[in-house]
Amino acid sequence: MGRTISEKILARASGLEEAEAGEIVKARVDVALIPDLTAILSFKAMRETGIDKVWDPERVFLFLDHVAPASSIRAAAIHKEVRRIAQEQGIRNLYDVDAGVCHQVLAEEGHVRPGMVVVGADSHTCTHGALGAFATGLGSTDIGVVLATGKTWLRVPETIRINVEGDFPSMVTPKDLILKIIGELGVEGASYKAVEYSGGTIRRLGVSGRMTICNMTVEMGGKTGIVEPDAETAKYLNERELETLGWIKSDPDAEYERIYSFEVDELEPQVSCPDEVDNVKPIGEVEGTPIDQVFIGSCTNGRIEDLEAAASILRGRRVKRGVRLIVVPASREVYRKALRAGILEALAEAGALICNPSCGPCFGGHIGILADGEVGLATSNRNFKGRQGSPEARVYLASPYVAAASALKGAITDPREVQEA
Repeated sequence: MGRTISEKILARASGLEEAEAGEIVKARVDVALIPDLTAILSFKAMRETGIDKVWDPERVFLFLDHVAPASSIRAAAIHKEVRRIAQEQGIRNLYDVDAGVCHQVLAEEGHVRPGMVVVGADSHTCTHGALGAFATGLGSTDIGVVLATGKTWLRVPETIRINVEGDFPSMVTPKDLILKIIGELGVEGASYKAVEYSGGTIRRLGVSGRMTICNMTVEMGGKTGIVEPDAETAKYLNERELETLGWIKSDPDAEYERIYSFEVDELEPQVSCPDEVDNVKPIGEVEGTPIDQVFIGSCTNGRIEDLEAAASILRGRRVKRGVRLIVVPASREVYRKALRAGILEALAEAGALICNPSCGPCFGGHIGILADGEVGLATSNRNFKGRQGSPEARVYLASPYVAAASALKGAITDPREVQEA
């Protein structure tokens, strides 16, 4: 019987000829990423194993991204301690407050390649499945064991295959697709499963769009989201002068727990409504809902393509008075590219507040906090109560096109109507 890409990666990482779904394996870790909020706990857990030094400082990546720069004395103290830990452990891969979101930077800087096992003390580590890696989030205690040993116990997940065909209509994006999928499968529809995305639509997507899709796999309970490496992967790696040989792919006769098919030819913009990510509706059902703030950014939609999509709506126009538009590039490299291309200028002239690369308002711990009763629309990945500030606020999730059009009108707006105006 054939094996899936996830089974093959975990088998190789565990020194086994084969590994099948349901089997417990001890997998060698290629990359461990740790953001500021979980770093101190993770290293405390490492020391509690009786080991004081990381197994390989070249494979550990520390990021100061969730609260960047520090917004309180407590946050500053955490940053100071993380910097001290990096020096003590000989970890050269410390990305400080000027770098950006861990998931964007890790891929962008060439630290992830197909076939790797990537773990992180952040649930959206599954983003890196876009490059054909088995990538998953772990708790701080499990990351502590990884720091000590370079390995982690994993139950090999069953795989759900999602085939996607068709061409995206104008102003419909990978964000709309993954919201549609989550709306159909539900928040527990892929619990502890590997979700393998395939089909002609996926193959035509660049790595940026694949990252958006894999990023939100965890919102339906997935252990990882993954796309087989192909020509688009090679293009991304070649730009970073990285090896493109020895890729792992699923066998034609691999066994899947379930297979779903989606068509995008008729897909329209989707909106995730408060207070669950799977509360997804076509934009026509929520159009006209007043909003107070729009956030464009995060590890889901803070890349150059996302900022350009927003700018294409807002060039020569102004954000509606009374609406706050916060734009946060996902990394310094994205910021610089957007600056050189005039994208940031267009957004700023439209009334956007351009912030430094970071997680920004996404997790409700830094800039852009929502007050009681306010309504936010974000291109990020979660809209639970209190996710972006007050538990009495409401958050909608959508694509950068929808976000920009909504900022322009002061209410949730179909971007196709703005384009035609």
